[in-house]
Amino acid sequence: MSNKTYKELLPHEVLERIKQKENVTILDVREHDEWESGHIYGAKHIPLGQIARALNEIEPKQETIIVCRSGNRSGIACDYLFSMGYHVVNMSGGMSQWSGEVVYGK
Repeated sequence: MSNKTYKELLPHEVLERIKQKENVTILDVREHDEWESGHIYGAKHIPLGQIARALNEIEPKQETIIVCRSGNRSGIACDYLFSMGYHVVNMSGGMSQWSGEVVYGK
């Protein structure tokens, strides 16, 4: 187990923040086919394997909620981004537990 020093939220907690019209930044780290099969509206898509090259696309001081299918890859992304000084939150449970609206395609 890693020593998590970043926050975790469940999918229903993220959905509630969106419903409350909070300024929520979501980063989906799944692969392209997973992204196209359904993602959270307004999310940014950077597959986990491309995070290191895309650091300039993520605002370090802005809280960013990291999403994958189950919470494992997003946890890896959180570990990495947190170690680089980014303000990240892992959506544990991932899209497999997401009950909010889903957008399909690119």
